Amino acid sequence: MESIELNRKTVLVTGAAGFIGSNLCKRLLNDYKGINVIGIDNMNDYYDVRIKEYRLDTLLKYDNFHFVKGNIADKEIVNGLFERYEIDIVINLAAQAGVRYSIENPDAYIESNIIGFYNILEACRHYPVEHLVYASSSSVYGTNKKVPYSTEDKVDNPVSLYAATKKSNELMAHAYSKLYNIPSTGLRFFTVYGPAGRPDMAYFGFTNKLVNNETIKIFNYGNCKRDFTYIDDIVEGVIRVMQKAPEKKEGEDGLPIPPYKIYNIGNSNPENLLDFVQILSEELIEAKVLPEDYDFEAHKELVAMQPGDVPVTYADTSALEKDFGFKPRTSLRDGLREFAKWYKEYYQS
Repeated sequence: MESIELNRKTVLVTGAAGFIGSNLCKRLLNDYKGINVIGIDNMNDYYDVRIKEYRLDTLLKYDNFHFVKGNIADKEIVNGLFERYEIDIVINLAAQAGVRYSIENPDAYIESNIIGFYNILEACRHYPVEHLVYASSSSVYGTNKKVPYSTEDKVDNPVSLYAATKKSNELMAHAYSKLYNIPSTGLRFFTVYGPAGRPDMAYFGFTNKLVNNETIKIFNYGNCKRDFTYIDDIVEGVIRVMQKAPEKKEGEDGLPIPPYKIYNIGNSNPENLLDFVQILSEELIEAKVLPEDYDFEAHKELVAMQPGDVPVTYADTSALEKDFGFKPRTSLRDGLREFAKWYKEYYQS
């Protein structure tokens, strides 16, 4: 692998006001000397824009953070960024997220996840970069029965359009790596959570409902397991990956062997949904988000599985450990405690 020094580099982060994007930008700005971070985000209203604005406000305090409000599906905007700034590394986190929403609003996924990513690849072709790192998703594993999920597994059975777009990103990146020798690394994230996270995620939605005295629905009668991965672990993984690009090599045919890699980033410790909800409720009471005598049992309902969902996600992270010496370590309780404290401060103080 090629080592990349991050000090004094120019890094483009798409989806910079998003959950992972904003946390990544903050880490880069705090930890690396002379780094320039260019952030782009369309600030759409898929979820509460005020949370995106709250995240963005923490970044705008930095002199070396430059923000552009725009859509990566707009080719002129993307090319304009590459022309204006000499971009060394691209981290593509802009995407229309969410499995269920892809059933209701497929257009948004094709625009952002396919056309937007194509524009990024084209820009990396015409304005060569040292490394393109992009977000894939654990949802590409679809209905795979074998666990834990390995990047060696076939992923030809997506169960949602969202998953299909993420698999498409991996295929498109492979083609561009092969044709134009663009070093690219795809990261399959597993259920990311933490403070100022996405309100459409289960832990956040459950909290909102419990606070409003509503009943929460626990799908598949609680027999779901999720590999919950804390945001700081995800960011640490991304930063380590950024600094090691797949090596450029020529094959016997004289053409590039694609400098292309894919890794899982997950906790590799799947938690049962019922246990997860129990820990969440305890931490919400501890943080005084919920009263001490809260009758949690009266507020939960076990229901059947939803279309597009899978019963288990479980990451094999051995390749990440081997190549980067890194494995996510934050326990679910510690991570949910941080979320509960943030929720109290943001919504109730």
